[in-house]
Amino acid sequence: MPVWKLHVWLWRWRLTRGRENRTMIRFAIIGSGAIAEKHAAAIAAVPGAELAAVWSRSKDRAAEFGSQYGADSVSDLGELAAREDIHAATIATPSGAHAMAVIPFLENGKAVLCEKPLEITLEKVDSILETARRTGAPLAAVLQLRLGAGAQALKQAVTRGRFGRLALCSAYLKWWRNQAYYDAVDWRGTWALDGGGALMNQGIHAVDLLQWLVGMPDGIFAFSSMVAHERIKVEDTISVALQYPHGAVGVIEASTACKPGHSMRIELCGNRGSAILEDDRIVRWQFDDECPEDEMLRQAVGGTIVGGSADPRAIGFEGHRILVEDLVASICEKRPPRIPGTEARNAVRIVLAAYESARESRMVRLT
Repeated sequence: MPVWKLHVWLWRWRLTRGRENRTMIRFAIIGSGAIAEKHAAAIAAVPGAELAAVWSRSKDRAAEFGSQYGADSVSDLGELAAREDIHAATIATPSGAHAMAVIPFLENGKAVLCEKPLEITLEKVDSILETARRTGAPLAAVLQLRLGAGAQALKQAVTRGRFGRLALCSAYLKWWRNQAYYDAVDWRGTWALDGGGALMNQGIHAVDLLQWLVGMPDGIFAFSSMVAHERIKVEDTISVALQYPHGAVGVIEASTACKPGHSMRIELCGNRGSAILEDDRIVRWQFDDECPEDEMLRQAVGGTIVGGSADPRAIGFEGHRILVEDLVASICEKRPPRIPGTEARNAVRIVLAAYESARESRMVRLT
C-alpha cells in the first residue's frame, strides 16, 4: 500500500470516531483521474467532510473510483448537482471541461472547489465567476502553493516593504514528464482540453504564486517550443519576459522537458534584500533590516506543500486538505473561502497573454 494511502486510512479511522454527532458536509468529486485521488484523500482527512459521490466521463472508471472510496458512482452530472444530500463538489476534470462541471453545482447553490486553471479561456472563467456572483454559492480555487509557510513568509516580506524597490521578480518551473504521461489520456497536450502545455498545466501554480506576491505584469513577451515530446499540440517549454508597472522586470520559465526535474523556484530581488523559495522551502533570505525571525526562517527545512517535479503522483494532498477544510468552514460559517474563485483569473490571463505573444511574436500589454 502506498504511504499516502496508509495516511488516508489512518485519517479515516481517527475521524470516524465521534463523527455521528457532527454536521457532515457531503462532497461529490467530478473526475476520476490521478488528481481526483488527492481530492478523495483530502476529503477523508477533514473532520466534517464526507465523500458521497463521484462522476466521470468513463462510467467504468467512476464505478471503480466510487467502490475504492466508498462513494456512489453517478452517470448524470445534472442530477448529481441537484441532489439535496450533496453540499459541495470538487472539480478534477480536464481543464477545458471545468465550466461544464462547475456551473451546474453553482446553479444549484452548492459550494465548489475547482482545480487549476479555473478554465482555459477568459470567457469561460468569467462565465464561472458570474454564475458564482449571481447565485452566491461559494467558489474556491485550488491554488494551494499560496498556503505554504515559505510562501506566506515571502508575502509578508513583500507587504512590509522589506525588499525596498523590487528589481527582479521571477518564477522557474523546470519539470520532467515522460512521453507516457502525455500518451496515457487523450486530452493531455491538447489545446481543446488542456488549454496549453507546460505553462497552463504545470506552470500555472508558479504563475499564480508570483503574481500573488508582486502583482500583475503590464507587459509580456514570450517564446515557446516543443522540445522533448511527440504527439502533443502544445508547448513543453516556454520562456516569458515580464515588465511590471512598479519598475521591476522578470522571467517565467516553464518546461516539462527538463530531466530529471527540479524544484519550483521563486526569486524576488530588490535594493534592500532578496529571497529565494524552492518548493516552499526558503533557500535565501537576506535583508538590510534584519528581523528576529529571519534566522529561524533561514534554518527551516522543507515545506508541507509538496510538488511533483518528476512525477505528478508525488504531489502531496496537504494543500488540498487545507482547502477542503476551509470550504467546509466557509459553508458552516457562511463566509467566503480563503482563496475565492475570483483569485484564479489573473494567472489564466497571464498564461493566455504569453501564448498570444509567442504566437504573434510581439509584446502583449495587459493594462
